[in-house]
Amino acid sequence: MVQLDKINKVRKHKQSLLLRNKNHLLSLVIPAYKQEKTIVKDLKRIKGVLDKIRHDYEIMVVVDGMVDKTYQSAKKVKSNKIKVVGYKENRGKGHAIRYGMARTKGDIVAFIDAGMDLDPNGLSMLLEHFEWYDADIIVGSKRHPVSQVDYPWQRRILSLGYQLLVRILFGLKIRDTQVGMKFFRRKVVEDVLPRLLVKKFAFDIEMLAVANRLGYKRIYEAPIRLEWTQGGSVLSKSLWRTLFSMLWDTAAVFYRLRILRYYDDSNKRKWRYDKDLDFKVNV
Repeated sequence: MVQLDKINKVRKHKQSLLLRNKNHLLSLVIPAYKQEKTIVKDLKRIKGVLDKIRHDYEIMVVVDGMVDKTYQSAKKVKSNKIKVVGYKENRGKGHAIRYGMARTKGDIVAFIDAGMDLDPNGLSMLLEHFEWYDADIIVGSKRHPVSQVDYPWQRRILSLGYQLLVRILFGLKIRDTQVGMKFFRRKVVEDVLPRLLVKKFAFDIEMLAVANRLGYKRIYEAPIRLEWTQGGSVLSKSLWRTLFSMLWDTAAVFYRLRILRYYDDSNKRKWRYDKDLDFKVNV
């Protein structure tokens, strides 16, 4: 009898979520840099996944620097669901995501990395988790028990070390912050984006840490499928430069968060209008 009551409660919870969320608009931002060879295939795969979800959606492709034909290639995918924007100079993934999010309309705002190391079918999985947990944020996680990950062991070690550092510094109760697939409640985006400073390497951790600091505690993980397709050296010189930059930016986020309390509402702020992002940012 007790078990039946539990089953009925779960069923009612699902039904209430479905009723409450039936009119969602999902906005998906795709930052793209030097993706001229893959962006058409990427967009078609992603659109195929989103066509199957029960909510309306929009896709915002942000070309992070007009350095090749990524913009022109993306424009070839004709759909009223897809908008392609961009700018001349490369400014980093973090800037591209902020730029895209500022132009979205959805009450759920997400992003996914271009390149398709991540299986886009994971988008529907993250959406289900988002609704089930009534989450503020859902992050795709390589360390979720049912994730399927084909990833070099050297990178696994580096990733694990970084995540241990993140847990110590910021106290986030998730096991992976760096996967390029995340979902946010619109209110979180509106509160957090104007406060952010990192434009490149530690954007994910800054956004999660600031959201957590502002009281958005409902942050959960969802499974993903990831297949390493980048080829080349697993531990290249560029990787070590990126790793150093990530550690430097992460230390800077910790300093602003814990020492200066820069992101807090109590901090006196100076705001200016950023014409690129189309909203006021904290300076």
